[in-house]
Amino acid sequence: MPETKFTGYRCSICGEEYPPLDQIYTCPRDGGNLDVVLPSLRIRRELSPERLAASTEPSLWRYLPLLPVGDPLSWGTPLRAAGWTPVYQPPLLARRLGLERLWIKDDGRNPSASFKDRASAVVVARAREIGAERVVTASTGNAGAALACMAAAAGQPATIFAPRTAPPAKIAQLLVFGAQVILVDGTYDEAFDLTVQAAQEFGWYCRNTGYNPFTAEGKKTAALEIWEQVLLPNRFERPLCVFVSVGDGNIISGIHKGFKDLLNLGWIEQLPRIIGVQAEGSAAVANAFHAGGERITPVAAQTLADSIAVDLPRDGVRAVRAARETGGTYLTVSDAEILQAIAAMGPAGIFSEPAGAAAYAGLVKALGLGLVTGADPVLVLITGSGLKDVRAAMQAVHEAPVIEPNLAAVKRLLNI
Repeated sequence: MPETKFTGYRCSICGEEYPPLDQIYTCPRDGGNLDVVLPSLRIRRELSPERLAASTEPSLWRYLPLLPVGDPLSWGTPLRAAGWTPVYQPPLLARRLGLERLWIKDDGRNPSASFKDRASAVVVARAREIGAERVVTASTGNAGAALACMAAAAGQPATIFAPRTAPPAKIAQLLVFGAQVILVDGTYDEAFDLTVQAAQEFGWYCRNTGYNPFTAEGKKTAALEIWEQVLLPNRFERPLCVFVSVGDGNIISGIHKGFKDLLNLGWIEQLPRIIGVQAEGSAAVANAFHAGGERITPVAAQTLADSIAVDLPRDGVRAVRAARETGGTYLTVSDAEILQAIAAMGPAGIFSEPAGAAAYAGLVKALGLGLVTGADPVLVLITGSGLKDVRAAMQAVHEAPVIEPNLAAVKRLLNI
């Protein structure tokens, strides 16, 4: 397949275009997030859906012609294993919800067990291309673990700033992968700002979510997979409804861009409905959506779903548009509903961390409100493994009983 580079950047706010510079993060004029611009005419001329679908590459790198980086040439390492995650059709959950067609896409199966591997793989590939000395990011855990994992696979030095309150399992990943880890006695947003300052001061390449335009390029690969795994094999009379948990806004923005790229290429006829789900205690994007505008007002985030606990979403405007431009909406769910969703998916063999379970909780709420019907095709994106936050998982279930090591105790427990 031909390698396709990008032609430049376009500001999502003012529309100003910039050449393909090595290090540019947001629009110099207004601070808006930048979209990477692909040469669509050339891609359309050189590539077809059939040729892409014939690829035997079992990772996100099957979409190399649609990505703004070259081949990282890292066969046999986790960098080459990100993406192409499974899609399930769990009959138990579909029956319980009264849905005719339900898919669960489990991105907890990525190398570091979260969706964030997609963005980190592409950013690390970009860092290698431009000769970056070190890559740095702020993270509540998942983005940092993803960067640490992908950077280790590529031999790329990495530094992670994380709030000291991040779940221990996620901090353990950062350390095991060999990244330089700096815990910040503050919020994610404070760690984010410190990361940007450090990148500017030391010349590091900043991977921050909703800041580096290449993160959305990695995350859009989930939309390309949904297209191949669900849209191509099926013909829907109604648009596919895609439920996505939202924190900083970069995942939903990336998925939106992936579907828009497919639409621009003429490979899909309509955009799926994208439905964003936020925790009630961290709902800045949902608030802006329902206010009818794009002004993102910071909140004091409070939720057990640490991966989507954000005071000021850095990709909020594009996150609002992802729902508005696709006929979708935003929902908020309580921490109790998130825990119920973790427990509900378990019997179907799906173990989600709180942030991923928020999307499923949003589907439950959408059905109750009549925003989605049983006849609508639905896909729920699970963004991380439940092993990321075992403490939260234990809150979602009953404790196991403890008995004496004999059969009589078993019989008493079972009332036999």
